[in-house]
Amino acid sequence: MTKQTLLVTSATGRIGRELVARMSKNENFNVRACFFSADKADMLKELGAHEVVKFDLSDEGTWAAALDGVDVVYSASLDPMLEGHLSFCKELGKRKNQIKHVVRVSCMGADTNTASYDADQHSSRPGAAIPLMLQHYWWGEKALIDEGLNVTALRNNFFMNHLLKTDSESIDNKGWFSNPLGNTRNSFVATRDIAEAAAVVFADGPARHANKFYDLTGPAPQSMAEIAADLGKAMDKEIEYRPQSMTDFENDFGATRAEFFEYLVNGFYCRSSPDFYNLTGHKPTSYYDYLTTKGASGETGLEELWQGNLWKKGVDAMKEAAEKLK
Repeated sequence: MTKQTLLVTSATGRIGRELVARMSKNENFNVRACFFSADKADMLKELGAHEVVKFDLSDEGTWAAALDGVDVVYSASLDPMLEGHLSFCKELGKRKNQIKHVVRVSCMGADTNTASYDADQHSSRPGAAIPLMLQHYWWGEKALIDEGLNVTALRNNFFMNHLLKTDSESIDNKGWFSNPLGNTRNSFVATRDIAEAAAVVFADGPARHANKFYDLTGPAPQSMAEIAADLGKAMDKEIEYRPQSMTDFENDFGATRAEFFEYLVNGFYCRSSPDFYNLTGHKPTSYYDYLTTKGASGETGLEELWQGNLWKKGVDAMKEAAEKLK
């Protein structure tokens, strides 16, 4: 069997690293991992990447070399990079005879039920639109679908690794964190599980998974008090959750992220989906297990908590993208 070349975009990200580590062990695939910063290339090789390549969604000059001879693509991008992703989709569409399958990282609720999508209909607040971040995720899926590509969308619950990153300093130094989620239970998903699901989808191929949309969640929904208890147990120290108003949260991170958190506060992400189990044959990773066990790339969730983060208090990371793409 001829090996397929898999292009892993965002390979240095949390899901990307896990996917590189997993797929490099599959003898049917040649893994080409993308880096933005050259100092990350060696790390990708250590994870098992067979090739590494410079790739930048905002620089079309990097696309041809990255896509040369590629059969399948793992597609992921940060929210502010949506415009670059939409352009890259058109490039993939030009190569649809070459590109056999695209697996796109997306978000639960990006398309309410796959059959229809009404951006003006909020899940819980009459007269309000679906949060812009969810609209962005749907546009990211739709751009690939409209190009006639074989697409599988992994629609994920809120990532465990993003949940407390903005409070890592106060957790470490003061023993507490805050956000508006309170007693609402949300079924947070481990990024290692998203990578495992993607690996299964690539291994099975488009004949089984093209034009399929999978909701990936954790095994059970948890409140912030329960998250604090798990984190404290993992760190062997007392961790306190301090409720935060949505107004203060919006002041910290901007309206686009706040309206997305409103979905979480209203229970939109409380559901636990069977899709991960149906793909892999086992339960998703719990938050405590995520914190205390190593993923395929060799890190525990607790080790990852203090690594880089797009979202920083006092900075609206979505402001420019939101104004440009509304």
